[in-house]
Amino acid sequence: MGVLSLLAAGFPAGMNGQGGAPGAPPERALARDLLRELIEINTAPANGCTKAAEALAARLRSAGFPETDVLMAGPRPEKQNLVARLRGRGQGKPVLWIAHLDVVDAPREGWLPGLDPFRLTERDGFFYGRGVLDVKDAAAGLVANLIRLRAEGFVPSRDVIVALTADEETGGSNGVSWLLANRRDWIDSAFCLNLDAGGGQIENGKRARLTVQTSQKTNQSFRAEAKGPGGHSSQPVGNNAIYRLSAGLARLAEHDPPFRFNESTRAYFERVAESESGQIASDMKAVAKDPPDLEAARRLAAATPYYNSILRTTCVATRLEAGTADNALPPSARAVINCRIFPGDSLEFVRGWLAQTLADPEIVLTPMGGSVPSPASPLLPEVMDPIARIAGELWPGVPVLPVMDPWAGDSAQMRRAGFPTFGASGVFSDDNGGEHGANERISVAAFDESVEYIYRLMKTLATDAAAANR
Repeated sequence: MGVLSLLAAGFPAGMNGQGGAPGAPPERALARDLLRELIEINTAPANGCTKAAEALAARLRSAGFPETDVLMAGPRPEKQNLVARLRGRGQGKPVLWIAHLDVVDAPREGWLPGLDPFRLTERDGFFYGRGVLDVKDAAAGLVANLIRLRAEGFVPSRDVIVALTADEETGGSNGVSWLLANRRDWIDSAFCLNLDAGGGQIENGKRARLTVQTSQKTNQSFRAEAKGPGGHSSQPVGNNAIYRLSAGLARLAEHDPPFRFNESTRAYFERVAESESGQIASDMKAVAKDPPDLEAARRLAAATPYYNSILRTTCVATRLEAGTADNALPPSARAVINCRIFPGDSLEFVRGWLAQTLADPEIVLTPMGGSVPSPASPLLPEVMDPIARIAGELWPGVPVLPVMDPWAGDSAQMRRAGFPTFGASGVFSDDNGGEHGANERISVAAFDESVEYIYRLMKTLATDAAAANR
């Protein structure tokens, strides 16, 4: 079967393979049609992802992938994960690519006239629909490129694995967690590329940078509780639970955990400094040194909340509750303190720092749930160098830099399981993408470019000589 014929095998019966773009290359048209098909399968939490996984599995089998290399499994019938494999020559551990198939709910309120969240609409150079940016665009690109590589007769040095998972958004049956616990052999790999993290940033209408997520903070909340004697409000006492807790929270507001640095954050500041000037640029360069300049770190932390968030563990009060009646002294006062823990800081360290900062032995701190820290991924040259090279081919002059995200996701789970993981989305977007909100969109050009980026990177990483010889 020829290349064009095999690509055409990826289209459902009745489609002409043009994806609404007459004359488009067949691989681009296939990716667009896959995106359309995925958007029009509602994978909001109540529906599950199995129908979407089955649709993509059918595309792969039609394109010639054997049944043994297109596998589905999951904890519940409607929460099935799809794992597909392009076989290589066995000259190294596989490369794993992941993205999730589920989306958040999409109430119709707020969507522009004529837009249906579960119909792909092209308008004014954008694709609209729930999941076009988070993250069905990546799932479509991954499957389109598996089909394209097979059509070209490409045999990689090592296997390419694509895992498209369920329940990333809600977590109840998280696909990555389930696969790690139950089908780890399906996804065993040298490293992982997560297309639900990282990506290109557009500022003032121009591509500013391409980020590669290499570490994440851990989300951990604590309940802080102070108790009081209670009684009638007409007879106040000094040991008021609200006052005690408030005094502790006021001390928390005035103090921050110590600065922390890792390979990713140093490299981030070093690269961003190239586009800055004045004191900010000087401070970034000083923080990137080993040892870092702590005074420079203080100035950066004060400059923006984001810089502060990637320079340390952060802890902030987010909820407050106390009292039972207007005329009664409170028997207790409770606050929730949410911490985002820098890789390397332990739960015990953070709890101890909080207790010391609240400075009241009668304020009881209790962890809410049990988070597990996630280590940072090393900046592997075999991954970072190809990303930078391919980005330079597609987007000349755009810097590539590693980032630590102040939130957690599937990358953190992969890292905890021992897999170096890189958030490597190739989608450029601004702050108007609408993820999780109304009018979610991705520019048509950004989608097409991201599919080509995945293709080049998938092919390069699967034939990297240094990794294949390990």
